[in-house]
Order: sequence, then C-alpha cells, then structure tokens
Amino acid sequence: MSAHRLPPLPGQLAIPAQTRTESPCPTPASLERFNTEPAADAERALLTCLRSLRWARRLADHRPYPDLDSLLAAADEASYDLTPGDLAEALAAEALPELPDGAYSAAHTALSAAHAAYESRFGHAFVIYVDHASPDEALNQVLAGIRSRLANEPEEERVVAAEELRRLAKGRLVGLLRGAGNCATSHI
Repeated sequence: MSAHRLPPLPGQLAIPAQTRTESPCPTPASLERFNTEPAADAERALLTCLRSLRWARRLADHRPYPDLDSLLAAADEASYDLTPGDLAEALAAEALPELPDGAYSAAHTALSAAHAAYESRFGHAFVIYVDHASPDEALNQVLAGIRSRLANEPEEERVVAAEELRRLAKGRLVGLLRGAGNCATSHI
C-alpha cells in the first residue's frame, strides 16, 4: 500500500529537526552574527524557533550574548515568562509533522486521528520534543505522547505543552545558530 501525504497545514512543524549532542556546537561566528544583526532580522530568525513575538523580542533586545549557554538560558527564562496569550500565539503556529516517505497509510490515519482528538480537547496543535529518537521511534513517541496526554486536564496540559514548546525552541535555536537554515521544519 502506498503512503499518502497529510495535507499541508499552516505554521511550523511540531517536531524539530533532530539535534544530536555529539554534533558540533554553533560556531562563535554564528553567535557573533546573531548578536550583531539588526533587531528586526534577529526577531524574524527567532520567530522560526518559537512563534511568540514577546519571546523573540525579549531575546533580540538582550543581545549580545557572550556564549551559547547564555543565549539558551535567556531563551529558557523568556519561555517560562510566556503569558497564556503568548502560549496560545506560539501553539497556534504549530502543526502536524509530515511522516517519512514510505510510512504506511495506517500511520497517517493514526496520527491524524490522534491529533484531531487532541486538538478537539485542548484547542491547539500537539507539541512534543523528540530530540534523540530515530525517525521510526519518533512516530511511536508522538503517538504515545498524544494518547497519554489526552488524559490530562486542560490546565495540566497547558503546563506540559509550554514545557515542550520551551524544549522545541531551544532545539530550534541551536539549529538556527548552526546555520541549518529553517531549523523549525523537519520530518519525523
């Protein structure tokens, strides 16, 4: 049975490009470039990592960062300070990921159905950070995550989703500084 593609959805993908700790760290030149580019350009780049204007402005306004750890700490702090409105703004930009070529249509159906149930219950896209999972394991982790988190109360899930967005933003930010292009898009 041939795989079919899910329809394209607006916004960024909910599962980031996988980043490995053993891969090279962003270079000082990439951080220097980020620190010195115009504020509007820095904000646009940061919005590819997390679609919260407050978050992006805060990180851009506090430049320069002496090192990557300082930038990531600032990103964490800004993420923790997201208001419910900021969180809703960021979650509205997230969408279902694409499944890898060759995935069976049953996987597409299962992911679509689970995501629809999640979105119906909580009113936003499901987000999860599966940094160190292989593409095959990522799909299983996403489906298991959706199913288990469907049991959460809405306020509990808001906290979990905020934490996943924080983790996604950091992973995307590292990818951005590596020069990986649009670090906010990926495939499972």
